Amino acid sequence: MEKVKLKLLYSDLKPELDMIEKELEQAVDSESLLLNDASLHLLQAGGKRIRPVFVLLAGKFGNYNIDVMKQVAVPLELIHMASLVHDDVIDDSETRRGKPTVKAEWNNSVAMYTGDFILARALEYISEIDSPKLHHILSKTMIEVCRGEIIQIEDKYKLDQNLRDYLRRIKRKTALLISSSCELGALVSGTDEKTAAHLRRFGYFIGMSFQIIDDILDFTSTDEELGKPAGSDFIQGNITLPILCARKNPEVYSLLKNNLGKELTEPERLHIVKTVRDSTAIDEAKAISERYLQKALEELAYLPKGNANKTMRKIAFFIGKRKF
Repeated sequence: MEKVKLKLLYSDLKPELDMIEKELEQAVDSESLLLNDASLHLLQAGGKRIRPVFVLLAGKFGNYNIDVMKQVAVPLELIHMASLVHDDVIDDSETRRGKPTVKAEWNNSVAMYTGDFILARALEYISEIDSPKLHHILSKTMIEVCRGEIIQIEDKYKLDQNLRDYLRRIKRKTALLISSSCELGALVSGTDEKTAAHLRRFGYFIGMSFQIIDDILDFTSTDEELGKPAGSDFIQGNITLPILCARKNPEVYSLLKNNLGKELTEPERLHIVKTVRDSTAIDEAKAISERYLQKALEELAYLPKGNANKTMRKIAFFIGKRKF
């Protein structure tokens, strides 16, 4: 239901997004039946397509041409998809969005090569654009995304990490790709540098809010809503903002410390989820997300008024307030 509500906010982009969806299907097409099946399995699992949406909306501030915009929107979504496949291997995840992951449906090897294949397709696709600056921004973003994934592995099971560690990690893991979607969409449509900079910062701030809300929902949503067990981040050893906030209570800290890295029974998992959910941690995490949301909205205030600005504002509010 929430995804449906989100799509209604940018329903006027449906023809262009349908075109991008077809382009994504063509992009992952392969002579290998196995690669083809695994790639389509991931693609057809769905997704919010937030990155392509932001590419298109940013392009509305310049000389909008869908044939040019899709050359940026498609590879950015492919890069995101590739990172999801690799994430599921690293986290040993069996489900994503309520469906088996590629690694669960096939195996780790197929998943890794599928991710590599999708990433290669992204690079092939964006090579159509003749812009060294655009390629520099994208390559730098990809490097930072990889660094973020490595940092996440290094930070696993470290309950005593600080807030800066967490924010640095989600910046690279999520915010930068959304930020680049806004910036590249602006640049490829020929906007001025100042407009592109405001859009880049908007993308960064909304990306931070987006990931914090995601981490909150891991504790506040049901297994059915998440399409995976609630508390999966904790089970996998990923220390997120709700955990960082909850650990300030000595009793909760002991509970988390004693169960971190342990194979939990169902009652133990549910008890941990309920403990974090019922603590002040959720409200504290929401307050931090809200600060990033407000910063994102401030960036929009510097941009020309119009439908694109209005839609970005609506999406930002939705992202910052969504329930799952």
